[in-house]
Amino acid sequence: MRLLFRLAPPPGVGGHSRALFRVAQCVPFVIVLVALGIELSPAHFLVTGTFLTAMPALAALTMGPKGILSVAVLALATDLTSPAYDMAYYSNIVSLLLVSLASVTMSNAVRTRRQSELDQVRRIAIAAQEAILRPVPARLGPVRAASMYLAAETGAQIGGDLYEAVQTRYGVRLIVGDVRGKGLPAVRAAAAVLGAFRVTAHYEDELAEVMNHCAAALRQERAVPGAVEQEVLLEGFVTALVAQVSDAHEVQVVNRGHPPPLVLRQGKVQALMPTSPLPPLGLEDLLTGPLANAESYPFAPGDRLLLHTDGVIEARNPDNNDFFALPEAMEAVHTCTPHEFLEQLHRGLLRHTDGRLADDAAMLLVDRLDEEAGKQAVGAAAAS
Repeated sequence: MRLLFRLAPPPGVGGHSRALFRVAQCVPFVIVLVALGIELSPAHFLVTGTFLTAMPALAALTMGPKGILSVAVLALATDLTSPAYDMAYYSNIVSLLLVSLASVTMSNAVRTRRQSELDQVRRIAIAAQEAILRPVPARLGPVRAASMYLAAETGAQIGGDLYEAVQTRYGVRLIVGDVRGKGLPAVRAAAAVLGAFRVTAHYEDELAEVMNHCAAALRQERAVPGAVEQEVLLEGFVTALVAQVSDAHEVQVVNRGHPPPLVLRQGKVQALMPTSPLPPLGLEDLLTGPLANAESYPFAPGDRLLLHTDGVIEARNPDNNDFFALPEAMEAVHTCTPHEFLEQLHRGLLRHTDGRLADDAAMLLVDRLDEEAGKQAVGAAAAS
């Protein structure tokens, strides 16, 4: 029966509207069954052919070709049970066949046009996303890196996930963030934060100052009249995390309300929890004291650092509603390159969610190389 109801409810409808849509899909079948009951009862003298003729057209409003044909076959079978073989009987059958053919043709045309429009909007959304996010280089100073952006199955919605990795004189600096909301306002907010990071990461000595510039860029973006919707202006914020990997065997982190990064060391995962939690960008009014400086954590050669957005850890299993166990998934992946590592996490995430992500997700992975490998990577980068 699920194959008959291939036409999904319109995007964005709530649970009540979705239930009404499913009820509407059942209406043609109910009417046909009522007509069949009339034809098999003593009240068979009542004329049902007129109603049956309209059923394929009614089914075309809420179902695809298979649903329409199913209604048409049931209606035709009901018509054939009528004992009256007069001109009206044959006229009803011909009309039913013509209406069924027209309904299937129209349904296919509408579905083809709808899919074409959706594909076009998706291409525009992907182009807008790729204009902001770019793949990180495979080698950056003392680290190997890889990134992955996973779009949710939400049609043409553009997410606000962001990431970047750049090599500076201070070391490799990274950022990952998540803008509350979707659509163009989220894209503009992500572009403002990323733009500030890409500029200031190269000349600000302190990592905390890089984050402060990102916060200032977001405030400037929100201050432009009409650039941000009122709802987003009142409730919007950006969770962000910046990190720095230098020649020292440590990683410095400034976390503004973002999920903590994870370090995989000797097969075990450790979350780099901040000692002084800070509010997201855009919620500076919640600060009760001065902004904290960057916090340092051990990051030795052979360690693997994963920065991610909440779309990864908040992905749910449709059967038991469990969250995706990212630390356990990282520990289960065998030794491989950063790109292969993210690919295996991606496959595990899709298995956990049955292939349906509820939110966009981004992951940025860096491997700490030993000193000799780091020097070779720098030399290879300079030679290219």
